[in-house]
Amino acid sequence: MLNTSAAAAPLRNAAPAAVASFHSSPQRPALSAEHQAIIKSTVPVLAEHGVAITSHFYKRMLNAHPEMRNIFNSAHQATGTQPAALAHAVWAYASNIDNLGALTAAVSRIGHKHASLGITPDQYPIVGEHLLASMKEVLGDAVNQPVIDAWAAAYQQLADIFIDFERGLYQQARQTAGGWVGWRKFRVARKVPESDEIISFYLEPVDGGALPPFKSGQYISVRVFVPELGVYQPRQYSLSDTDDGRHFRISVKKESAKGIAPAGQISNVLHENLPEGAELDVSNPFGDFTLDVEASGPVILISGGVGITPMLSMLGTLVEHAPQRPVVFVHAVRNAKVHAMKDYLSRIIKDNPQVSRAIFYGEVGESEQEGVDYDYEGRIELQNIKDKVLLPDANYYLCGPVPFMQTQQKNLEALGVRPERIHSEVFGAGVA
Repeated sequence: MLNTSAAAAPLRNAAPAAVASFHSSPQRPALSAEHQAIIKSTVPVLAEHGVAITSHFYKRMLNAHPEMRNIFNSAHQATGTQPAALAHAVWAYASNIDNLGALTAAVSRIGHKHASLGITPDQYPIVGEHLLASMKEVLGDAVNQPVIDAWAAAYQQLADIFIDFERGLYQQARQTAGGWVGWRKFRVARKVPESDEIISFYLEPVDGGALPPFKSGQYISVRVFVPELGVYQPRQYSLSDTDDGRHFRISVKKESAKGIAPAGQISNVLHENLPEGAELDVSNPFGDFTLDVEASGPVILISGGVGITPMLSMLGTLVEHAPQRPVVFVHAVRNAKVHAMKDYLSRIIKDNPQVSRAIFYGEVGESEQEGVDYDYEGRIELQNIKDKVLLPDANYYLCGPVPFMQTQQKNLEALGVRPERIHSEVFGAGVA
């Protein structure tokens, strides 16, 4: 078992036992009850030292395999958000090692992201080798051979789950007309400013081939070369238009530096260095935050800032293919200057009486008119508009900053909305 008194041991230069254990046999043993018990015993130490382990892991692995820097978000590495996200994922896996059903949603979300990045089965042993070695090097004598053996089996179990899940996504992409796996060259056909911060990019395949259909709410990964880093950097962006088979549209907010966080590396490249006609790498559409087109009840779309992007796709799909369903579009934005797609939403509401809105401005200028540009001043307060949003059999879709979505989820549940009717999209640091 894990000796917690030795958990703060200094870093070691190598962990050959860990590596040897992971690579010991192509046929890893199934995760036994004894393994599960050992994994459970490591949960308190993972809670305390998880970030130290994962921070060491990323440095170790990326030094040994610099080619994988083309996969990982360097900004999230610099701020520590990616090691923190991985530490939480490892802790959650250990905590639920005997109840993997609790991780179904997380596996789907991460698996879709992996697929959009083109993660391959041969990369999983690399991650496993360096993760186990990092546990040993950070925790030292607290990690004995039984712990290493248990975690080797546990990691292989998790790797197999992801590999199988992602294999299904890749197979589906290959079998879909116009679909592909990996990266495909696209051209920026048009750039359209939508606000002071957001530009829409209309992307068309360089090969002139067909595009696969996508579900409203899904995203693509785009990859561009960042000269100052010397690597490619991928980012995920929601598709902000409906599926027309001719182009993909993403609407990108230009991010600026905040505190210790670096300026948005990719958003700045897209805005400033990618003119019309330029090319970039694009993934097949993925993502499990999708509109339920089979349902018949009302739809409440709640977004904050650039979280409006998947909601625009959902709104377009609803008015085109399900005009009988009532839609309430709830959106919060700082002010009129950064309010994207305002005219588009106004046209939709004018032409579709089943669609209504509740627009919140944090700051109201002298020229803005209540009921024309916006409906409410301040933050979204669902309690104050419950007559608009608490509709029978409604489904709720949330997208925006994580604290925003957590607040809206909590407030919806406080108003009596069942959790299974609330769906949300989370972008940001992940395990890849």
